[in-house]
Amino acid sequence: MKSAAQMLQVWIEPFLSSLWVERGSSQNTLVAYRGDLLRFAEWLAVEKPDLQQVDRACIEAHVAWRQSHGLSARSTARFLSCARSFFGFLQREAFLPVNPVESLRGPKLAAGLPKSVTESDVERLLLAPDIETPAGLRDRAMLEILYAAGLRVSELVGLTLQSINLRQGVVRVRGKGGKERLVPLGEEAIVWLERYLAGGRAELLTGRLCDELFPSNRGQLMTRQLFWHRIKHWAKVADLRADLSPHSLRHAFATHLLNHGADIRVLQLLLGHSNLSTTQIYTQVAKQRLKSLHQEHHPRG
Repeated sequence: MKSAAQMLQVWIEPFLSSLWVERGSSQNTLVAYRGDLLRFAEWLAVEKPDLQQVDRACIEAHVAWRQSHGLSARSTARFLSCARSFFGFLQREAFLPVNPVESLRGPKLAAGLPKSVTESDVERLLLAPDIETPAGLRDRAMLEILYAAGLRVSELVGLTLQSINLRQGVVRVRGKGGKERLVPLGEEAIVWLERYLAGGRAELLTGRLCDELFPSNRGQLMTRQLFWHRIKHWAKVADLRADLSPHSLRHAFATHLLNHGADIRVLQLLLGHSNLSTTQIYTQVAKQRLKSLHQEHHPRG
């Protein structure tokens, strides 16, 4: 008879396949859920002999274990969301009579505001890459597009030559759940993209064929992790103290648009948010900026 941990691992891939087919879940979500379930399986190997014995008390014990090992409330909330879907899948497959996570509430998460990056800091970051090198020219084009279009890093590194239309000045983006959207690039991003395509990209590929718009220095697929390191490098070159990441520029795109009067629903479309509530967090950032400006410049502020 297979143990609880072994049975759980048997069900992981069918469950993840169902999420991809039925819900169109992103690869990032699937990777995170796989990690959560494998960690849970390791814990079950010690705590529970039979997967069908897993109940609410067992899930609560695992949550307590996660907290005692320093895992964040946000990570635990994601695990509970994963477990709720996973055990619901086992219930639909008639492996379990009930879903033990159905009524279990996750930890309350603070509504954290995106870290604000000033327009001057963004400008310094954009000027940091060494455009005399093919890699530097590529990085400049990537940073310009990231800031101009507000892309997720996975969307940026996934762009192909067919994704862009320089004549119309737009980029076709495949977002979460496989949903596509068209986002304008802006004049500066187009200029740097044209410069990169005219020389830097071919020098990086050195004759190799590649459909990706932004290959790595070795002419291979650029990963999210590699581009994260590139931003860290250029932030250091620019002597920026802010803890910058690819997502920082997406946040900057959103907050700077709002600060200059963009409509919240237009911003929702540009960011590719399925729910307006996800976009509305940026209005809090804009309100905070208005408040600070009022205090700084109003005679009775």
